[in-house]
Amino acid sequence: MAKGGHGDANGGYVNKGLELEEVKLGEETNTAPIVDEDGNRRQSADSEVPNHVVVESRREDSISNATAYGSVSILLCINLLNYMDRYTVAGVLKDIQDFYGLENSEDGLIQTVFVLTYMVFSPIFGFLGDRYTRKYIMAGGIFFWATVTFAGSMIPKEHFFAFAIMRALVGVGEASYSTIAPTIIADLFTGEKRSRMLMIFYFAIPVGSGMGYIVGSNVAKALGAWQWALRVTPVLGLVCVVLILVVLKEPKRGMSEGGVTLQNTSYFTDLKEVVKIKSFVLSTIGFTCVAFTTGALALWAPLFMYDSIMAQGKEATQAGPNYLCSGEPLKVCVAFTFGIITVVAGFVGVALGAEISRRYKKINPRADPLVCAFGLITCVPFLFFALVLSQWYTVPTWILIFLGETMLCLNWSIIADMLLYVVIPTRRSTAESVQILISHAFGDAGSPYIVGLVSDALSKNYNAPSSSSYVQFKTLQTALYVTPFICVLGGGFFLATALFIEKDKNAALKITQAMNKAKATNGGITLKSIGGEDEEFDFTANGPTAI
Repeated sequence: MAKGGHGDANGGYVNKGLELEEVKLGEETNTAPIVDEDGNRRQSADSEVPNHVVVESRREDSISNATAYGSVSILLCINLLNYMDRYTVAGVLKDIQDFYGLENSEDGLIQTVFVLTYMVFSPIFGFLGDRYTRKYIMAGGIFFWATVTFAGSMIPKEHFFAFAIMRALVGVGEASYSTIAPTIIADLFTGEKRSRMLMIFYFAIPVGSGMGYIVGSNVAKALGAWQWALRVTPVLGLVCVVLILVVLKEPKRGMSEGGVTLQNTSYFTDLKEVVKIKSFVLSTIGFTCVAFTTGALALWAPLFMYDSIMAQGKEATQAGPNYLCSGEPLKVCVAFTFGIITVVAGFVGVALGAEISRRYKKINPRADPLVCAFGLITCVPFLFFALVLSQWYTVPTWILIFLGETMLCLNWSIIADMLLYVVIPTRRSTAESVQILISHAFGDAGSPYIVGLVSDALSKNYNAPSSSSYVQFKTLQTALYVTPFICVLGGGFFLATALFIEKDKNAALKITQAMNKAKATNGGITLKSIGGEDEEFDFTANGPTAI
């Protein structure tokens, strides 16, 4: 059958790479098995196939329910370790500051150099993740991450910049995982089941971050040195490498949709097509605002609250009876409290956001970006008044931080889900890498350093030493006021995303599944959606791109 040829009234077409092969109606098609919304195995094509339909031509390797859920469990554990390691530094930041004799701007540099390498290497791993075996890429990256994390804990006090370089290299390992793992989940599940699995996967962000504060500060206290806090996750990371290589089974790209066998196009073609998706671009800018805010708060909030307590005239070195960790060193207790708040707020926020979106989508297909906008806009008053009241009241400040973080966490799994359903399978790792690059370049790559830089600049206006708790508190308070403003901007971009999300989702679905009527036209395929207009896609020359 020639490329783009027509079938007769009794047949349809099966896409085999770049060619269409005629198939008679009633013949069994080898479509990919997927996990549906009820957790059952099913074929993605119905028994009654339209006259001209493009379906999967090759039988994919079957992946059982147990294996699919086990794979998500492994990916969740690795994501927990990634975020534990990332925020362990924040949990012992005061110790690192004293050990290396750092100012606030240098503290911020630790997180900034990590995020810089993370975002720079993300496009590289996005390219590899769309073209090569993903489990091997992840295993190699996690092994590298574990090695440099452990090496960073061995740097002596005279060589702070060597420590900063080790933390920068950690970003290389994390980039190998973050760009790829969500695409594996997307290829294992579809529909509401995919949304739930992503919700579970993204629990790791707040929960892992909170565990980083808690485990880091307590391990440092128990073993008498902050360096030990950085030696916990590498050991667990090596265990995860073994699990990836031995247990995790990689699905074929696009398996869950059971659609067209899409060929990879050139990397530049992938980039060009991804940035044409309006909802992807707008949601990425919105997510950049989320990253800016969370990056600044994650690094500075524990130190800010410690300075706040000290600035109130409470010069105690141990936590009082009103704290959960009464009798513990104050800096340890502050990190522990912030960690607990982050874990609980994240758990509640991610679950609440996913559930609200799931229910709201039944009556409004634009629910996802609207819930993201709601979360960002409603967190603004909580963050603002937390900063205002922190000068006088500690407990109300903790409560407001909890409420603000909960609202901020509504969007984590939703943003990932939006990306996966507006981008076709063969470009998802590339899209993930673009989103990581943009959101971190203009988000948390600079926000910790900017806050520290502003704080140091403002400290020159005070007669007291810049290292005093009062000066640190007042300058950090002023610098952190930027975060509520950024949240308002992010909410606006998510509202704009809602204007395009439905159209972009349907366009990606037409290309990926190609389960509606199709006709060959000049070497391309015109896909007619139910109740929609014809839209032509070229599968033969430039891959699946809209003409």
